[in-house]
Amino acid sequence: MTHDNKNVKIIAFVGLTGSGKTTAVNYLTQKGYPKVYGGGIFYDEMKEAGLELTPENEDIFRHKIRKDNGQDRLVQKLVDQIHHLIDAGQHRIITDSNYSWEEYKIMKHEFPGELYVIALIAPKHMRHHRLANRPERPLTEAEANKRDWQEIEDLQSGGTIAMADHYIVNDGDFDNLNQQINQTLENIDFFN
Repeated sequence: MTHDNKNVKIIAFVGLTGSGKTTAVNYLTQKGYPKVYGGGIFYDEMKEAGLELTPENEDIFRHKIRKDNGQDRLVQKLVDQIHHLIDAGQHRIITDSNYSWEEYKIMKHEFPGELYVIALIAPKHMRHHRLANRPERPLTEAEANKRDWQEIEDLQSGGTIAMADHYIVNDGDFDNLNQQINQTLENIDFFN
């Protein structure tokens, strides 16, 4: 199958847990843009392995899947889903993922010139408050701290955030976040 990436723009939101990636993706999917959810691929793999979605199981499985199947297993599934959308005629695609450094390099190689990485940044206390109050998979302060360390040390997501093409500081309300998303996407001519 050939992939015609003419005029394709893929927006990848990255950031530590609680930075607003899911909120940003939901804002754009409500406008009709298709999404590929890296976390969804991970959770599907957990369900296939018969594991309950708990912070403890996520931690164990996150290490196991990369150790047993390589650093690129999940990102290759993400790449395949994006290519499927492109083949179906989609030219604007949104993705929400916490790429490891290896996954980031694969995505940039696979979609040269089409992938725009937007890092969402928020103060730690604000991210942790959001995590404690989210309806699905809430985290305690200790769990949120542990998750931050894992994302930085084990998943090496810090490099991906540091190398982002654009940054949005998500320290306000939803309207403020949405305005910043709109401005960033206008700057890269996403809406045309």
